[in-house]
Amino acid sequence: MTDYEDILYSVVDGVATVTINRPQSLNAFRRTTLLEMIEAIDHAGADPRVGVIVLTGAGDRAFCAGGDVNWEADGGLENRGEEDRGAENYVKDVYAAIRRSLKPTIARVSGYAIGGGNHMAYFCDFTVASENAIFGQNGPRVASPAQGWLVSYLVRVVGAKRAREMWFLCRRYTAAQALDWGLVNAVVPAVGLDAEVRRWADELLAMSPTVLKLLKMSFDEEYAPLRELQEKEYLPLVKPDFFASGEQDEGARAFLEKRKPNFDAWR
Repeated sequence: MTDYEDILYSVVDGVATVTINRPQSLNAFRRTTLLEMIEAIDHAGADPRVGVIVLTGAGDRAFCAGGDVNWEADGGLENRGEEDRGAENYVKDVYAAIRRSLKPTIARVSGYAIGGGNHMAYFCDFTVASENAIFGQNGPRVASPAQGWLVSYLVRVVGAKRAREMWFLCRRYTAAQALDWGLVNAVVPAVGLDAEVRRWADELLAMSPTVLKLLKMSFDEEYAPLRELQEKEYLPLVKPDFFASGEQDEGARAFLEKRKPNFDAWR
């Protein structure tokens, strides 16, 4: 495999680990990050040495803080053609790689799992979190137009009321709250995080790999109708006007300038 710019990839005793390696940006992703993750996950899925895939972020400050706001402010959210399809489409491609690998995937979460980092964690088969983990969404706060099954799948994880609370209000939730909601499977002290992830991986590696693949396919089929229904452009009329209106620019600028956004002009 080629050297990566934004991620690290390793295989140890049956476990492939894909690490977002942008700690200076709280492991926020950009186009390069997502494309490299897709390649690495596909590689792990095809590798007979690999039985479990772990997704994580470098350092202990963040699993992933979502899309890099500097990239988004420069138009990273927009679908500008085949060469730059927009963040949402690349994120969907990461989840497609997770699904087609048919191998159990564990999110190893330390620190912030915000925005795209949060839904990356809840789309994995399992989430194991450090006690310092913080979960939440950012879309309405920074005018990032998340939509479709990326959003509504959370209802299957935590229920309709909690999903709306998390997405609409952009609050932050501790690891203990996430465990109570069913957003994560286990919470452990930071010093024990790697050992706990390895324990889950070893239990999975002891199982029949073919049966695990069948189970993963079965769970995937349960929400396939939701995904297929919403795979079309969910905001075909709103999106062009949205990006031209300046609303997304205000959200991104306010975040970068560390101030509260003013969306009054778009009410």
